[in-house]
Amino acid sequence: MDKTAGGWINGFVGVLIFSGSLPATRVAVMDFDPAFLTVARAATAGILGLALLLVFRQKRPERRDLLSLAIVALGVVVGFPLLTALALKHITSAHSIIFIGLLPLATAIFGVIRGGDRPKPAFWLFSCLGSALVAGFAVTQGVTASLLGDMLMLAAIIVCGLGYAEGATLSRKLGGWQVISWALVLSLPVMLALTLITMPPSLESVGKAAWIGLAYVSLFSMLIGFVFWYRGLAQGGIAAVGQLQLLQPFFGLGLAATLLHEPVSPAMIAVTAAVVLCVVGAKKYAR
Repeated sequence: MDKTAGGWINGFVGVLIFSGSLPATRVAVMDFDPAFLTVARAATAGILGLALLLVFRQKRPERRDLLSLAIVALGVVVGFPLLTALALKHITSAHSIIFIGLLPLATAIFGVIRGGDRPKPAFWLFSCLGSALVAGFAVTQGVTASLLGDMLMLAAIIVCGLGYAEGATLSRKLGGWQVISWALVLSLPVMLALTLITMPPSLESVGKAAWIGLAYVSLFSMLIGFVFWYRGLAQGGIAAVGQLQLLQPFFGLGLAATLLHEPVSPAMIAVTAAVVLCVVGAKKYAR
């Protein structure tokens, strides 16, 4: 299989997995505190990542790689999960998913800065158009209804875009699953300690749905999804494959409507269809 094609396939699988993150987080924060959810998911995934590294006897990263791993950890292990969990206290998952459409642009920008990508000018046109469609839709839906929630989501997008680009660049050297595993292990001591500190006094009131949400974001969102995602970005190009994130709202909105019974308006579907066309255009001019 062509390396670029493999990158798009891996990236698509990663996006599918990530699409369930916000609905799962929305369910989990109904019973769990956002701070506990953030550190618990990272600690759980960190233990699994450590086990993988030990089983497959992976060599330790070089000292010069530690800064990049720290950026990945701060961006996707701590920053994005915490900021989205806090945001979902103020906005619905359907509304928050719309902001995910801004991730491709953030990832592409950091891909140029940190990864050395050089897309054609037309790529930026399609990328900016897709992001503008998403942002414009958010405004028409009442972005000021919860300014705090929207600002938290925007901050989450920025740190996540940086974490994606940095991790993808490092994946070319260490490998996709190795990067996220080492980033999780790097933050594991702190995450374990904070899990014990923030753990609720009693877990009896925590419902089954919240436990399922925690399990999903710990195993799939925090670990398995990144195995495919970082590999896809490394193979197909950070800016190019990153545009697949524009499809994430489509899958996420479907899950929000199906599992959480949140309203999905025709306008949401129309915007999603428009950004799909932007992905097609961005892919054509990505290199």
